[in-house]
Amino acid sequence: MSIIKKLLAGCVLSVLISACGVSTPADNQLTDKEKADNWKLLFDGTTTNGWHLYNVNTIGNIWLVKDGVLFCNPNLDLDHGDLATDDTYSNYDFVFDWKIPEDGNSGVFINVLERKDIATAWASGPEYQLLGNKHPDASVPIKISGCLFNLNPQLHPARNKPNGEWNHSEIIQKDGKIKFFLNGVLTVEQDLIGAGWANKVKESKFKNYPEFGRYTSGRIVLQDWTKGVSFKNLKIREL
Repeated sequence: MSIIKKLLAGCVLSVLISACGVSTPADNQLTDKEKADNWKLLFDGTTTNGWHLYNVNTIGNIWLVKDGVLFCNPNLDLDHGDLATDDTYSNYDFVFDWKIPEDGNSGVFINVLERKDIATAWASGPEYQLLGNKHPDASVPIKISGCLFNLNPQLHPARNKPNGEWNHSEIIQKDGKIKFFLNGVLTVEQDLIGAGWANKVKESKFKNYPEFGRYTSGRIVLQDWTKGVSFKNLKIREL
């Protein structure tokens, strides 16, 4: 095909895509439809506004923004800590993109009660697990990506994208019932209200943490696990 024909073909394709309303949204931006549906950005792509270190009023130097990515630096000499939303949430649809080193370990905690006498976010908040494909726990069903960490294995099998590629996750919570999705696959359904959940917690390692899993509202927290993890396109819609 000649250069002129290639250019013409490209122009035709561009016109067709535009006419059909098909476009690839920019990272860390809301489309017109998302705005109409009341989605909000939890990360603007340039700052850490709206976030703070768990039980600390500042950000510190471990979480930084570079090239539109929220990155947790694995440097052990820095001030480490999990990153918590300034606001609390109860009923919501939360989506985010993430990638992690092959031996990396991180997670997203929900319904976190931030209190000085609770030293860590995981002592109150159930965790959507993020795990590298070659981490030692990658073969443990209740510790792989998309599971409810140490409690629920994947409901339907889902896999991380190949190393270096972005994964897409979603957490939906409505009236105490949660759903987790990993790359479009439903991986967890759990009712956080009632005896079934309470008994499950009592039979787990979390039984010694009295505040764990008791809440259906709280902060969303990104875990720092000294291996490095990256996030973008963090968006939330309250239900």
